[in-house]
Amino acid sequence: MTVSFTPLPEHVRTARFIAASVARRAGVADGVLDEIKLAVSEACSLAVRFNLAHAPSSPVELRLIEDPKRFSVEVADSVGRRAPDADGEVAFDLTTDDDRVDSVDLSGHERLGLAVISGLVDDVTVEYLAAGSVVTMTWPLG
Repeated sequence: MTVSFTPLPEHVRTARFIAASVARRAGVADGVLDEIKLAVSEACSLAVRFNLAHAPSSPVELRLIEDPKRFSVEVADSVGRRAPDADGEVAFDLTTDDDRVDSVDLSGHERLGLAVISGLVDDVTVEYLAAGSVVTMTWPLG
């Protein structure tokens, strides 16, 4: 099942609930559903941020994949880029103008978001393609 949505933060909550509902139907253990919701929220939030900043008219794609042994979620954005550097601290590039933040380094958010996802999901991969990135998260069934 594929769900495409406009890259707006308010749609992340809906994506999270869709993923949890499909996971429950697929047979994922109830104790894992909160992890799925959190991981999907983080991945979708990252995709929304990148699309809003660089491809606001392109949708975020949420792909839900069921097979007899596992349940997978793919979250794809439309912003081609290199993988973030993993050798440094998470650095936020904050530019202030009359005491408010005007820009935040998206690669810092991405490194932090992927760290959160990795803490929630044992099987996670990220592909960086010319057409955008794809975060794939997989949970066993049963």
